Amino acid sequence: MAKITRVEALMVNLVPAVKRTDAIQSFVCQETPILRVTDADGVVGTGYSYTIGTGGPAIMSLLQHTLAPALIGREASEIERIWRDLLFMTHATSVGAITSLALAAIDTALWDLKCRRANEPLHRMAGGAQQRIPLYTTEGGWLHIDTSELVEDALRAKALGFGGSKIKIGRAHVSEDVARLSAVRDAVGPAYEIMTDANQRFTVDEAIRRARCLTPIDIAWLEEPLPADDLSGHQRLSESTTLPVAVGESLYSPQHFREYLQRGACSVVQVDVARIGGITPWLKVAHLAETFNVPVCPHFLMELHVSLCAAVPNARWVEYIPQIDSLTTEPMRIENGHAIPSDAPGLGIAWDFDAINRAAVAGSAFTQV
Repeated sequence: MAKITRVEALMVNLVPAVKRTDAIQSFVCQETPILRVTDADGVVGTGYSYTIGTGGPAIMSLLQHTLAPALIGREASEIERIWRDLLFMTHATSVGAITSLALAAIDTALWDLKCRRANEPLHRMAGGAQQRIPLYTTEGGWLHIDTSELVEDALRAKALGFGGSKIKIGRAHVSEDVARLSAVRDAVGPAYEIMTDANQRFTVDEAIRRARCLTPIDIAWLEEPLPADDLSGHQRLSESTTLPVAVGESLYSPQHFREYLQRGACSVVQVDVARIGGITPWLKVAHLAETFNVPVCPHFLMELHVSLCAAVPNARWVEYIPQIDSLTTEPMRIENGHAIPSDAPGLGIAWDFDAINRAAVAGSAFTQV
């Protein structure tokens, strides 16, 4: 055991390589807090979090003024105790996005440190259930993209061995969504999966209607059809359709997932390691979903989720959206359309700290000792 002696953090603002639009917003930048924890033996763990353009400075402020000072002198290996103590320290702002995203930066850093001390990769330290996870791509399915380009991207992904493509839905009339998805289905055939994502766009009646219209296309799932806090609406929708309903990227507590699962309001869990507050609660949600015989297909953060998915038996997909290539010395490993977790000690992310320091937002860095 070794006590935490130093915490450093900064924020990088990444611009997506492609234009990203969905039914409610445009993804213009990725604010990325990156945090490093050093213990008394000199072992360093690196963690991170993200937003899609708003809230990054608030996360950094919470880390600097509240959470980082509380880490100094704590036993770095007591990850569960630290996570719960920090959660209750921020009780007035929990459960919520900013607090969860700040906790995630710390929790992922502590897991990285733990794995490095043990000289083991995260996917084995956290469970070691799978060696590779199928990939589906989202990058070519944004809402503004023309139908012909959707088809081309899906065919390209299929040729690379990917198992599916996500197409954003939520055009003004359901007939537009049906036409776009039908064109992709006709091109890729019946065995290639088509995921859809409404980004919380619909009312309950519209979601039920659209699910009925999309059923003949045999989509893999209908993601975030309703506002994430409309639990009863998701239950009504799930009871009215044979389509799998996917939720999770906008849920911030394991208890929220429990309610969805208990009420049969979803059949795919998309828990996001940053938005749930780190690896510690992510694993709880994944194992909870397993007890309901529900798959985990996490949202975003593929470079970290590949190891977490490999750790648990019920992970079905990793979502392909490259995010941090400019901050690493090597990308996530892909073979025949599958994501392969790194065997390097730690999270499995090869950070390029020179690139990170060059890209840091001015004034965002701080050190706590």
